[in-house]
Amino acid sequence: MTYAEVILPLPLPGTFTYLIAPEDRDKVQPGFRVVVSFGKKKIYTGIVLETHNRSPEEYRPKEVLEVLDEQPIINPIQLKFFQWMSRYYMCSLGEVINAALPAALKLSSESFVGINPEIDPHSEDLDDREWELLRALKTNDLTMKDVSQVLGLKQPQRVLKKLSERGLIDLFEKVKDKYQPKKVKRVRIAEAFMEEGMLEGIINELESKPKQQDVLLAYLRDVPVLDNPSSNEHGVLKSQLQAEDISPSSLKTLVKNGVLNEWEEIVSRLPSDHAKIPGSLKLSQQQESTRRAIIESFTIHNTTLLHGVTGSGKTEIFIELIKEQIDQGKQALYLLPEIALTTQIIARLHKIFGDSFGVYHSRYSDNERVEVWQKVLNKEYQFVVGVRSAVFLPFSDLGLIIVDEEHEPSYKQFEPAPRYHARDAAIYLSTLHKAHTLLGTATPALETYQNALDGKFGIVELDSRYGESYQPKMEFANVSRERKQRKLKGNFTSVLVKAIQESLDKKEQVILFQNRRGYASHITCDSCGTVPKCPNCAVSLTYHQYNNKLVCHYCGYNQSMYSDCLSCGSKELRNVGYGTEELEEEIKLLFPQAIVQRMDLDTTRSKYGYQRIIEEFEEGNIDILVGTQMVSKGLDFDRVNLVGIFDTDRMIHFPDFRSHERAYHLITQVSGRAGRKSRNGKVIVQTNDPDQELLQRARNDNYKAFFQWEILERERFYYPPFTRIINITFKHREKHVSFQAATYFAKEVRNQLGNQRMIGPVEPLIGKIRNMYLHEITLKIEKQGINLPAVKEYLRSVDLMMKQLPAFKSVGVVFDVDSI
Repeated sequence: MTYAEVILPLPLPGTFTYLIAPEDRDKVQPGFRVVVSFGKKKIYTGIVLETHNRSPEEYRPKEVLEVLDEQPIINPIQLKFFQWMSRYYMCSLGEVINAALPAALKLSSESFVGINPEIDPHSEDLDDREWELLRALKTNDLTMKDVSQVLGLKQPQRVLKKLSERGLIDLFEKVKDKYQPKKVKRVRIAEAFMEEGMLEGIINELESKPKQQDVLLAYLRDVPVLDNPSSNEHGVLKSQLQAEDISPSSLKTLVKNGVLNEWEEIVSRLPSDHAKIPGSLKLSQQQESTRRAIIESFTIHNTTLLHGVTGSGKTEIFIELIKEQIDQGKQALYLLPEIALTTQIIARLHKIFGDSFGVYHSRYSDNERVEVWQKVLNKEYQFVVGVRSAVFLPFSDLGLIIVDEEHEPSYKQFEPAPRYHARDAAIYLSTLHKAHTLLGTATPALETYQNALDGKFGIVELDSRYGESYQPKMEFANVSRERKQRKLKGNFTSVLVKAIQESLDKKEQVILFQNRRGYASHITCDSCGTVPKCPNCAVSLTYHQYNNKLVCHYCGYNQSMYSDCLSCGSKELRNVGYGTEELEEEIKLLFPQAIVQRMDLDTTRSKYGYQRIIEEFEEGNIDILVGTQMVSKGLDFDRVNLVGIFDTDRMIHFPDFRSHERAYHLITQVSGRAGRKSRNGKVIVQTNDPDQELLQRARNDNYKAFFQWEILERERFYYPPFTRIINITFKHREKHVSFQAATYFAKEVRNQLGNQRMIGPVEPLIGKIRNMYLHEITLKIEKQGINLPAVKEYLRSVDLMMKQLPAFKSVGVVFDVDSI
């Protein structure tokens, strides 16, 4: 007998053994999708990890119900990659598969209702609703949604239960394929009428039927069959023909009478409206020498860091390196941290590569992502640009992975598992393909730069801006002093207001950066001090003026804003803190003639929201762009000469060991948007303390000095890059249970790993999210002299041991390896 080890898309350890039917033995290989039953009724789509003839001793395996593929949709390199990700990030293989596969490739199991074929409804004592349902079931099995519509009930379970107990209906699961190829209807003239004289004859014959004749004449206007008979083969879209004000019934009649043929054609959902002829670019002398230095570094190091200042032309170098891989028949992956960044980059890439590359991100529909997956699998795409999830695509011969803005925290997956970092995953993926990884940034992550200094990575420096652009001048506006002098206008200093006016007078553009969305961080009552809190999370609600709601940014809970305090009835309600929405309102009042646009999560929820705003800004239709960190990431705008940065002190003093690094990255990156094509770029940073050391280093744009200053602190307090961090979070609806579980776990681990490697258990800054109370343990594991895989296995065993105790059985435990 032959068995399959199947990975199910569930957070369960290990794989599950299923029997392969004799007729399917030659059809099943690793990487195939199979339909299997799990538990009493559930049906899942699993991935075959391997086939073997070892019969399980603990249970009698069920049979594979169906084999879905004719070729593997996951290749052997991917399976190795997924297994590594499961081990390294301490999650199940099922969780990796669930994250990796586009949703439309995972068939869903849906509950159906069917009539018992052996019963006669006429002989049964039925009420009107029951009779109506059985009559509908005579024609087809129905979904639960269909049953609700037939019965006119939101909850039809009681009726179904009654009919099921009487044996009149069956309840069962049916597998439903989510992916459906896109089809369009086309029409063409039937072959018989394309013979000489026949076409003219039918047109004359239809003179008595002018509406049908109009259909044929409209077709001939769109398809030049008289000059080029072969054009009839492709025909015309039925929708295009119908748009020409012809009679739909006449078109239908011509099809029915065999004059026109109608057929369905499968088409791609992916955009294809760009130039087909690839363009070219010419590197500057400095860019060309940098490209050669990278290639030379690749002869020694699998991974190389390209440390280039903002505006130095790194993207052009990336493009040339990608072209070289394609010319060699290899595949390339270009990773970007945000969808917002893909919009501008993709436009540039289309000018060079036409439509010969794929784009992969979460704003694509499920079906669109399946089509990209299939094109990579079939090697129709040699090159893909995408966000972090693109590392899961079925590449078979990668030559190069580029991780642009490698320092970005957006590369880290937080929820759900696997909590991977795309940069680190890309480096491992490239080793499986015997490929190279290029990390590009103006502000490397401290871990990356330390690896380069230690010789683990190669490093190439690019320390001057490209072409005519110059490094912008950074100035500090003292908020505290202007507040005392009463010069502040809302949240704007007089220095920034003057600079904005000067830019507008010169017809130049302005970017204002505030890393907090919404109108106010929270609302407070001046009479009693009450602050509206989320009922599900231990956070205050953020006020959003555009929809007049108080919103929780953690669980999505929202409620309408009120005019009176809910505690004391006072009308003395005050906004505390500010976000992008309030800045947008203030700047419109200060500069009523300027065209202002906001770019944050609230304004870019639609599929093309980012693209629309960026294109309008590029075309000069927006004078001032207010945004969160979306505006800081690699965007290139010719006319921006001023950047204003708000709330800097909050970023710098946030209680986290990475706060200085993140603040430096953000300030440097958003500053880099100014002066890309001119020498008069200016950055104004609003702060209460202009003399603080981090700001002075950012003004001097001296990353190396910042690194030396920050790395000493990291070494002193035993943080990365000198250790690896594993964060362990305990979740439960009862606070004391969460704390007790964390305490039990900490005690066991301390006995084995010692006290010096552990912090906690502690309640995190936000101690309750989605009605779950949280406690955390942080482990600092040194990089040398300890077996990290063994530590992870030990932690898993402690978790398993703890879950055996009834008191902790329902406690959720989350492992976050290399947390940031």
